[in-house]
Amino acid sequence: MARLVMVSNRVIDFNVAQQAGGVTVAIYNTLAQQNGFWFGWDGQIDDSDSPDIKVTSSDGHTTVTEPLTTDDYNEYYLGYSNSVLWPVFHNRLDLAQFEAGYYSRYVAVNERFARHLAPLIEPDDVIWVHDYHLLPMALELRKLGIENPIGYFLHIPVGPAQALLAIPENKEIAKALSAYDLIGLQTQSDVRNLIDFFQQSVFGRLLPSGRIRVFEAELDIGCFPVGIDPADFAFGPGEAEALKAADMSEINRIIGIDRLDYTKGLPQKFKAYGRFLEEYPEYRRHIVLSQFAPPTRESVEAYADIKAELESLAGSINGRFGELDWVPINYIHRTIPRAELRDVYRLSRIGWVTPLMDGMNLVAKEYIACQDPADPGVLILSKFAGAAEQLSDAVLVNPYDLGDLVQGLRVALKMPLDERRARHARLLDIVRKSDSNDWSRSYFSALMKAGQRRLARALKSSSEMGKALERLQSTVKKNNPPSRFTANVVT
Repeated sequence: MARLVMVSNRVIDFNVAQQAGGVTVAIYNTLAQQNGFWFGWDGQIDDSDSPDIKVTSSDGHTTVTEPLTTDDYNEYYLGYSNSVLWPVFHNRLDLAQFEAGYYSRYVAVNERFARHLAPLIEPDDVIWVHDYHLLPMALELRKLGIENPIGYFLHIPVGPAQALLAIPENKEIAKALSAYDLIGLQTQSDVRNLIDFFQQSVFGRLLPSGRIRVFEAELDIGCFPVGIDPADFAFGPGEAEALKAADMSEINRIIGIDRLDYTKGLPQKFKAYGRFLEEYPEYRRHIVLSQFAPPTRESVEAYADIKAELESLAGSINGRFGELDWVPINYIHRTIPRAELRDVYRLSRIGWVTPLMDGMNLVAKEYIACQDPADPGVLILSKFAGAAEQLSDAVLVNPYDLGDLVQGLRVALKMPLDERRARHARLLDIVRKSDSNDWSRSYFSALMKAGQRRLARALKSSSEMGKALERLQSTVKKNNPPSRFTANVVT
């Protein structure tokens, strides 16, 4: 049976991976059902000459990890990955540090990862590479002779082609991506943007099959929206009733859970909330915004700036509208334990998810999964979150338009029970049907087929090359018959 080799920038121990979020949970849930191992960075910094590669097994699951050096962390991770690729793919060219010279280190780390991974690959293995840190991974593995099926999944959005073309190394990135058999993206919009990029960067050509020819490769590009496991958020017998009985508050809680990142639209959310309290004073003392914003990449200047801005906005709003027994905003700059998420979601009347641009946003799906069908809360969702393609029954808003955010909040607060129930039923049906198992199964199946097509093309090309050589040899013999005389060579 084929093993599944998962490759991602960051690898978390299986004992704690299920309590993490985002990419980590998606990989954990997939490997929990598939034989294989997980390869990548262990989160450690080690500047020694020969850092250890660690193989760890727990409950039948295996991780293979290695550290980064200080220079790797600064130039590959904080540098090219998060100060060039992250802002560009989120269409924030103004924040991209193109001139910093990070690219060579980015490629070097991918080359080293590939060199350490290649000896571990067996003939029947299927390799699944994740996210923007590892764009060159397949190309580096191909250079080492790895011909196994290799798929790539991007968990962040793909900005417009014009944004990607601004990357000085855009042709090199296109070349690296051409080494994969399948590229999986979150939305149809992402698929269109990536195809546009290939066409404009390296003259990629769409084929009647729906694939795209890039250099000498034929790429499969597909939409595979990441899902959650709704069972992770299910309530046991009596739990929901006990939680509701314990909640004596009459205040409607609005919950926001977003990493502290300039793509999440947090300043816009805070400003809209302040305007809402100003325009609709009747809601004062009746609502509270609880915003969790876990720290991330705090050494990058842009993140320090947004942290300071949010603290200023929260302080200003609480100072203007707060009272001794009512604080309008609970701004919490730390991670909320995953085990507590279910209760927080269930006790919140509104889930407010307003990124400026997002790959998927699983918080939106988690919020829906946790609601009481008899009395569900309302999801307010940015039109520019990947989840909006699926979750069209949410209250969709434009996060760049403060007026639209204000009205979206008012619509959610005033929504009657029968409408809340109807919307929630349709949303929950989508979350259940497109869960994490459906995502991993559909992607893995598509990757196997794409790998088989590449192998078939390679065999056909090899066969055609052999026939061409035979014809050439035959032609040479006809035009150059053997001489009847043998020359004597004098030395």
